[in-house]
Amino acid sequence: MSIQIAEQPKITMDVFEQWESEVRSYCRSFPTVFSRAKNARMWDTAGNEYIDFFAGAGSLNYGHNNDKIKQKLVEYILEDGVTHSLDMATVAKGRLLESFVHHILKPRNMNYKVMFPGPTGTNSVESALKLARKITGRETVISFTNGFHGMTLGSLAVTGNKFKRQGAGVPLHHTVSMPFCKYHGDEADTIAYIEKYLEDSGSGLSLPAAMIIETVQGEGGVNVASDSWLRKLSELCKRFEILLIVDDIQVGCGRTGTFFSFEKAGIEPDIICLSKSIGGYGLPLALTLFKPELDIWEPGEHNGTFRGNNLGFVAATEAINYWKDSEFEQSIQHKGQWIEETMQQIKDAYPQIEMEVRGRGMMRGIAFTEAEWAEKLCRTCFENGLIMETAGTDSEVAKVMPALTIEAELLQNGLNILKDCARQLFTKAQ
Repeated sequence: MSIQIAEQPKITMDVFEQWESEVRSYCRSFPTVFSRAKNARMWDTAGNEYIDFFAGAGSLNYGHNNDKIKQKLVEYILEDGVTHSLDMATVAKGRLLESFVHHILKPRNMNYKVMFPGPTGTNSVESALKLARKITGRETVISFTNGFHGMTLGSLAVTGNKFKRQGAGVPLHHTVSMPFCKYHGDEADTIAYIEKYLEDSGSGLSLPAAMIIETVQGEGGVNVASDSWLRKLSELCKRFEILLIVDDIQVGCGRTGTFFSFEKAGIEPDIICLSKSIGGYGLPLALTLFKPELDIWEPGEHNGTFRGNNLGFVAATEAINYWKDSEFEQSIQHKGQWIEETMQQIKDAYPQIEMEVRGRGMMRGIAFTEAEWAEKLCRTCFENGLIMETAGTDSEVAKVMPALTIEAELLQNGLNILKDCARQLFTKAQ
C-alpha cells in the first residue's frame, strides 16, 4: 500500500507581509521566497535561479550547503552527538579547539586563549568590551567613524551608524568616536589627530580601556584601513597601554584574502572577535580570542545558553581544513583581483557617474557620490538574477561578497550580469 503525502500549501510573500514584523529588511530587497541553495546559487519557489554575491552577509564564506561540511554534520547527528552543551567539555568542542590552534593560530605564530561567548557577532563584541574594561579598570572605548559592531547596547555604543544607534532608545555611553583611515581625505593624518587627544590633558578624553576597529568596514561602506595606518594605530595603543580589539566578524575567515584580515599589516591585536563564517555552514557560532595574560575571567562571569552549539563546532572544524595549505588563500586573492578589475572597468566606462572602487580580497564595493545609484544597481541586478546588497550609512555602496568557494565560471557569469546592469542604468545618464 502506497502512502500518500499531502502536498504542502505554497508559501508566498503574503505570509511574511501579514505575520512577520515590519522590522524585516532583506526580504524587501530580495522580494521572493527562496526554497533551495547550493554554494553560490539560490532558487526561489518559482524555479528562478540567482547567483549569490551576498553570502549571508558574510556568514557563508564556504557557500550554501557545502558538501564536505554537510557530510560531517549528518554523520554527527546520526551518531547522536551532543547538540547543546553550554560550556561543558565535548568531543566536538575539543576537536575544534585543537584544529583551530594547530591549523590557524600556530602557523601564524599567534598565541591566544579561545572564549565561546553567545553564538553571535554582537556577543563576541560585548565580551571583548567587557573584558577590556575589567582588565584596565577604565570605562571609555574609542571606536571609529562608520564602524559597525552589532545591535546590542554595548556594540551599538561603538557603532557609528546614526539610524542603528537611534534604535537603542536609550543614551549610549562611555564611547568616543574617532576618524577612521582617510575619513578626512587622503592627506589627513587621523592617527596624529587621535594621538593629540590622548596626549592633551585638556582634550576631555579620558584614557580609554580599548580601541575597537574593523580593518575593512563592511556595513560602513567597504572602507579599507591601510596597513601603515593599522601599524601606527597598534603602536599608539601599546604606547598608551590601550587594548586593541579587532572586529573580524565579517571580514575574517578569509574574506579579505588571509584568514585574519590584519595579517598583512603585521599587527598583533590584544583581542579578536570572530563570528559569521567561523560557523562554517551558516550555523551560529562566535569566538573571542585574547592573549593568555588577559584571561582574568571568573568562571561564568560571561556566559550564554547557546555558547555550546556543537553543530557549529563540527562545521567550523571541517571548514578549517580549507586552510591546511596555501591553495585556498591564493584562490581568494585571484578571485578578488578579478572582481576588482571588473569594477574598475565599470568605473572607467561611465565617467559621467561619480564612483569609487573599494575593498580587499573578495569584499569589494562601488561607492557612488549619488547614493541612489547603488540601490538602483542592486535592484536591477536582482531583477536579472544576481543577489547583491548595499552598504554605507546612506546605502551608497554596491557591495560584492560572494562565497569564497564560488566556481570561476559562475563568478564570471555574475560579474557579467553586474556589467550588463551597469550598462542598462548608466548609459541612460549620458
